[in-house]
Amino acid sequence: MDVSCFSQSYAEARQKFLQACAYAHLEVESRAHPLPGRDGEELAIDVALLGSPTAANLLVVSSGVHGVEGFCGSAVQVDHLRNHDWSRQCRDQNMAVLYVHAVNPYGFSWLRRVNEDNVDINRNFMDFNRPLPGNPEYTSIAPLLVPRRQPPTLLSTLGLLGYALRHGTKALQSAITRGQHNDPDGLFFAGTQPTWSNVQVRQIIRRYGSQCRRIGWIDVHTGLGPSGVGERIYKGHDTPDAIARARSWWGEQVTLSTQGTSSSAVLNGTLDLAVMQECPDAQYNGLTLEYGTKPGPMVLKALRADQWLHNQAAVPAERLMQIKRQLRDAFYIDTDPWKRRVLQQAQDVLELTRLGLAGTPKVRS
Repeated sequence: MDVSCFSQSYAEARQKFLQACAYAHLEVESRAHPLPGRDGEELAIDVALLGSPTAANLLVVSSGVHGVEGFCGSAVQVDHLRNHDWSRQCRDQNMAVLYVHAVNPYGFSWLRRVNEDNVDINRNFMDFNRPLPGNPEYTSIAPLLVPRRQPPTLLSTLGLLGYALRHGTKALQSAITRGQHNDPDGLFFAGTQPTWSNVQVRQIIRRYGSQCRRIGWIDVHTGLGPSGVGERIYKGHDTPDAIARARSWWGEQVTLSTQGTSSSAVLNGTLDLAVMQECPDAQYNGLTLEYGTKPGPMVLKALRADQWLHNQAAVPAERLMQIKRQLRDAFYIDTDPWKRRVLQQAQDVLELTRLGLAGTPKVRS
């Protein structure tokens, strides 16, 4: 496994993606973000299509929905773009592969999980013309969860532990992570209107997916589960036939939040909803490929620190850098063994997706 496809910044990751597209002789559509990056660089969602724009079957690989998690997803995309054998196999059938790089380029560049408005993109694909769901459980713990001091007080941390002891760790995870619309300076804020990334993704889906009969979408994330393990979390129609099809593609180890078998809670406003809304006639099979990094309490600690940082008017440079390093380390394990495990599992999942779209599923462990 060639770990050189991993990068140390958004700018480097984008450069490698664009170079890999050129290597694969693919044109790139760049959707420029209105704001600059951390080092003044241009930000964009970059999109490349391998194969025919009229192909009936579409395999999508997306990265960076949660900004700082983009290091992993970008590397997976670059690894496949550099693989001529993979590209040739995909061209040999009525299938196209769509690479969507850095859905949240602002968060990727500035080392935030959220976007420029503190919105979690993967909670933002809501119908904003209808009443938004409440999250009273989040409201009840917000004073404990979002620290006024850094590091958080022992009392606030014990308060969260007490909630878990009373209601269960799954209930605490759900309260924190499923999304909330009331606190724009809080964690997992889902927004009150469609974000720039939301609008762009929907346009991309309509442009490249409207003619498709079948869509298989792999959205790469990090931060949940055992380190280096790529959990296959099903995202799609919650019906027995759809779930059975997902398992025929990706194996019995496919997990579902709705059945309590996933490391993820049931979430609101996720990207798969947009795909199903924009391409209602397509058979949809979606997967969140979620790679574990560090233990959950350490990941939450990093998120709380970053939220505290976002809410401050000014912070000494040294402390700012320490918090950003802590956040990046929570979502990106910068070691060769972890990177090789990421690439191998992604290769397995994408190959299984290709075979599934071709109508010849061949599940491997």
